[in-house]
Amino acid sequence: MAFYSNRCELISRFIEYPYMSKSSFQWLVVLLISGLTRVVPSYGQTPDPKNLADTLYPVQDSILRIVNLSPYFTLHVDSTMNYGLQINKNPTHFFWYLKNSPLGLKINKDDGMLTFKADKSYFLSGRLKYDYPYKVSVGVQNLKDPAEHVDTTFTIQFFTTEIIPSRLKPSVNSVLYVDEGDTINFRIECEEGSFPVENISFFSNLPIKNYKPVKKCDDEFSWSPPYDFIKDADSANQKLVLLYFIGANKFFNRDTALVKLYVKSAMNYPFMLQEYQRTVKEVHTYTLQLKYAFVQLDKKVKNTKTTRTSFDMTSSSSALGGTVLSSSGGVGVQTAGKILPGAGVALVPVKETVAPQKIAEQNGASLIRSSIKRLDYQLHENVLSGEKDPDIVKKINKLKDEMKQIQVQLIEVPIDENTNMTEEQLNEYFNSNKVNKKYKLKH
Repeated sequence: MAFYSNRCELISRFIEYPYMSKSSFQWLVVLLISGLTRVVPSYGQTPDPKNLADTLYPVQDSILRIVNLSPYFTLHVDSTMNYGLQINKNPTHFFWYLKNSPLGLKINKDDGMLTFKADKSYFLSGRLKYDYPYKVSVGVQNLKDPAEHVDTTFTIQFFTTEIIPSRLKPSVNSVLYVDEGDTINFRIECEEGSFPVENISFFSNLPIKNYKPVKKCDDEFSWSPPYDFIKDADSANQKLVLLYFIGANKFFNRDTALVKLYVKSAMNYPFMLQEYQRTVKEVHTYTLQLKYAFVQLDKKVKNTKTTRTSFDMTSSSSALGGTVLSSSGGVGVQTAGKILPGAGVALVPVKETVAPQKIAEQNGASLIRSSIKRLDYQLHENVLSGEKDPDIVKKINKLKDEMKQIQVQLIEVPIDENTNMTEEQLNEYFNSNKVNKKYKLKH
């Protein structure tokens, strides 16, 4: 064996023996690089690997370390953990501590012994969770030297072989009934088990649209069946719609909630309301036309009556004047008195020719008046009751039938749509006291 005090000696040795073995050459290069001065074997000798490692890397462990810390712990429920942490120095003067530790995890401050009893009650009460990584900080501190300490972390996670499945639960019964046009709303709730539901998918046995989807727990499903959902060709007045809600956790374990929805055929009320309003407007317009026709017929009857009254007054005056003159003193005056009654009688056929009685017009006016009264009565009797009248179809048909009967009855009555009177004028004339007294039925 030879001893060399510095690198220059080693280099000169290398120059002196240029034909040294390969292993000796490698060993010499390591010494040159490391700059260490140690025992070098003589030329041709092979160094012992154990002695070489001890020579190149001497044991000088002065930094505080935890030598057996596991970065990850996995525990089964109702199991017990006892794990002693060790350091590379005398543990007598060191203190152990934990931060952010889950419930039940403890450490002995003197010897670093980790202990844990994974009681099932912790998980049932919700204070601990399955399959959740708890990151715990652990440290060791020298009691005599505050600068000498180690802080590190490890993860602990709990699992169980007893899996409690998560369930989907609608907030309504499994069987529901709804009419066309109505809206159904309910919430999809989740009963969480070992692994919560992360997403919810939906499908149905029949294609539906314009619904509010459900994607996660506590979302609300909303759908309104359209009025044409049940077709006229369908034999039944209702359809069964199956609503499937499928929830899955992160392991793709699924649970399905089924809601049976019976959709009943219903009346399209908004459309029927428009139809009712249109029918009422038609009846009102036809009533105004009849009132104008009544006014025209009543005026004709009134003019004829005035003319006939004038002839009657003239005839009566002639007869009375003849009677007065015939009783007078003069012969000529008496002769005139005898002629005047004959003249009054001669006016009667003239009256019938000039102003014949308007029997047809008067009867037509009476018929129109009674028809108007019937239509007004039907409008009053078929007024809608409430926000949604269930008898709206019957009332529409009743108004249409009544107006059709009157139109057939008054088919020969001329209806002039180009009236020159307003609605207020027609109502004022039709409801005047003279007209009411004239056409009032007498017992």
